[in-house]
Amino acid sequence: MAIVPTGKTYGLLLGGGLGATLLANFFDTPNRLMLALLALGLFDGLVLLAMLWDGWRVNSRRATITRDRLHRLSIGRDNPITLQAEAPHRTRLRLFDNYPTDFDGTAMPLTVDLQAREPETLTFTVHPKRRGEYPWGDVQIQQLSPLGLAWADWTIPAAAPVAVYPDLIGLHQLSVKLALQSTGTLKQRRRLGVGTEFAELREYGIGDDLRFIDWKATARLSQPLVRVLEPEREQTLLILLDRGRLMTAQVQGLTRFDWGMNAALSLALAGVSRGDRVGLGVFDRTLHTWLPPKGGRANFQRMIERLTPIDPVLEESDYLAAATHAAQQQHRRSLVVIITDIVDETASAELLSALARLRPRHLPFCITLRDPAIDRQAHQPTTEVDAAYQRAVALDLLSQRETAFARLKKRGVLVLDAPAHQIVEPLVESYLRIKSQSRL
Repeated sequence: MAIVPTGKTYGLLLGGGLGATLLANFFDTPNRLMLALLALGLFDGLVLLAMLWDGWRVNSRRATITRDRLHRLSIGRDNPITLQAEAPHRTRLRLFDNYPTDFDGTAMPLTVDLQAREPETLTFTVHPKRRGEYPWGDVQIQQLSPLGLAWADWTIPAAAPVAVYPDLIGLHQLSVKLALQSTGTLKQRRRLGVGTEFAELREYGIGDDLRFIDWKATARLSQPLVRVLEPEREQTLLILLDRGRLMTAQVQGLTRFDWGMNAALSLALAGVSRGDRVGLGVFDRTLHTWLPPKGGRANFQRMIERLTPIDPVLEESDYLAAATHAAQQQHRRSLVVIITDIVDETASAELLSALARLRPRHLPFCITLRDPAIDRQAHQPTTEVDAAYQRAVALDLLSQRETAFARLKKRGVLVLDAPAHQIVEPLVESYLRIKSQSRL
């Protein structure tokens, strides 16, 4: 255990020096300088001895600090980390939890005043910007001595590896939301004629479509009953995630590929929660990863584990090869979602050909991850020449994107273009709307 002087100790030492200076200058004695130095040495020695004695007293009064188990962290999120602290006597602590230097996070140290034998929970956040495994260091503790003359400094061994995954926090929130929707907590009511699978019979109400009256049940119970339908389950959702050159760009602190991975997993979770079979492929010049369509939560967990280690590469993506593989693997009509980005009409020509190849057997859905910085630049008025040129380029890029989207829509391709960091909610809503409208 190390002993570190506090501000009080430095203040006493400074006061001793001031007293020695006054003794040497204002007392008219023959040996006043020698007396001043002796007084200073004696006083400072007593202060330092008192500091050491006060610091060593902490040994019998040490606080107990434990870090809660490190779970998998979510990229691009403020992940909460908790420490539990307790001390036998009232004291003050400064804690340095040595999280990885690659993370952004709460500034250290954390300062807390503990009451005697009253446990305290300390929470701080870390914000990782890259997926992977990182070493997390020990916890360094500084405890104030009883007289406040020293900080007793020691280290608690707590080093452990920590893994950074895609946005698990967002996936958990989405899972809760989807569960509430399924159970009707959000008061979502089944509608007549929506879907193809029979759900239930209910009494006829004013405004109900006469075509959905169940005449046999009506005759048997002597009251008008209507059939309520829900979207067909066990449909197939195929997700193709681009990891090529366009997905290496940084958007809002993360790569576009990371935003795309979060979107792909959110969509897969929505599909699994609605009883669909979900398949997923990651491609660049070749098909890098392929998980065939399956249902169930186990398949979703397997997707998370398989996708987490993957990074984007500086290669041009082969959309046609990815779409061809999906079409060959899946003969049953499916919703095929490609998550990528579009620069202009020329660069999107191959993407258009790939998506057009999926029709009419499948329903293609193109998801593009827009950079909000370009939107801000395009709509920011300026009088400076350089900024005006940049604005013109941004406006031209947006115009070319719109032209490419128009071509896709004309060929019967569904399109969703949204800021990369805001893509999840509209994507899941679009999928649920496709399900409810029985587009498959």
